[in-house]
Amino acid sequence: KGEGHVEGEKVENPDTGLYYDEYLRQVIDVLETDKHFREKLQTADIEEIKSGKLSRELDLVSHHVRTRLDELKRQEVARLRMLIKAKMDSVQDTGIDHQALLKQFEHLNHQNPDTFEPKDLDMLIKAVSAR
Repeated sequence: KGEGHVEGEKVENPDTGLYYDEYLRQVIDVLETDKHFREKLQTADIEEIKSGKLSRELDLVSHHVRTRLDELKRQEVARLRMLIKAKMDSVQDTGIDHQALLKQFEHLNHQNPDTFEPKDLDMLIKAVSAR
């Protein structure tokens, strides 16, 4: 007996192995709630996605989607800060360059920790593509 997928049923995607996998999945889920962005995503080819052309569509998503993306980004920045603090606590070296530590997290714009902008989506796409 073959069972088909029920409309609206979530299909579990395998773990990407990325340290920001959960953040990536949440961003995609939120973006797909916006009809316009979902349509653009479905019709975009891989080069449009990688080039950042799709990221510019972020300016056209609903206010609710942008607010949710801002919230996700703030949560991810807080998570990364906890990781950095844990790393610093374990090393106990006073010569740590905090900016250098932040730069190793290339999946978001750490210079703007409060709002999710087209640059954030572009950086997330590029980080995933570079892997």
